[in-house]
Amino acid sequence: MDSSPANNAFAKQIGVTFPLLSDFNRTVSREYGILNTQHGFANRTTFVVNKEGVITHIDKDREALDPTGAHEACSLMAHREAEKKK
Repeated sequence: MDSSPANNAFAKQIGVTFPLLSDFNRTVSREYGILNTQHGFANRTTFVVNKEGVITHIDKDREALDPTGAHEACSLMAHREAEKKK
């Protein structure tokens, strides 16, 4: 829900090379069912999305604070892609 400039600064700070979603208008949060309308923020959630745009993994709340689950999901996805190419 941060602005694009804030996300760009954060991405640079943590060294990621992929774009971070900015949902400043809360459109995606609302569509994905994670918007806390009472307080106007999204519940902490990490979605792992494959190249086809399919959500393959979701971490919510406390789980989303630790990137381990998402990292493991990405590693598994990369392993499966490598196996397909063999």
